[in-house]
Amino acid sequence: MKKYSSLEFSAALDIIGINPFVFVPEGILELLFKQAGKNKGPIPIKGTVNKKAYTQTLIKYQDAWRLYINTAMLDHSPKRVGETIAITVSFNPSPPAVMAPPAFLKALQKDKKAGSMYESLTPSLKKEILRYLSHLKTQESLDRNIERAINFLKGKERFLGRTLPG
Repeated sequence: MKKYSSLEFSAALDIIGINPFVFVPEGILELLFKQAGKNKGPIPIKGTVNKKAYTQTLIKYQDAWRLYINTAMLDHSPKRVGETIAITVSFNPSPPAVMAPPAFLKALQKDKKAGSMYESLTPSLKKEILRYLSHLKTQESLDRNIERAINFLKGKERFLGRTLPG
């Protein structure tokens, strides 16, 4: 597998809504686009923030490429707005697969209506649901959110800030 060179920069942490981020410098973006072989759509990346490793997706929002800095990447990131952080970044040719929690798969098998609706969702929405569920930290939180996801798929409640279309 090809190894991509790590690109370094520092940037002041900013925030949009509740999401801390940094703008990626234009020169770094051009090199990342070259590594990725594209300059549109989400770009999987990896690197370090203040020497702590991360994997993430670089996305364009409101005509600007932003690297969102979550609390797994930088402790207390929402409280650190204005701080200058050291960042390395490179294209990630093999982003990690998102695995479905076994309890969610079991719930989909048990509830045929929810399972059928889940199968009809777009791949990106399926991935968003799985990513959300797989990042929950406690079993209690996972159980509660699986129930919410099943209710969402049955059109009974909102989930991930969405109402099921239709």
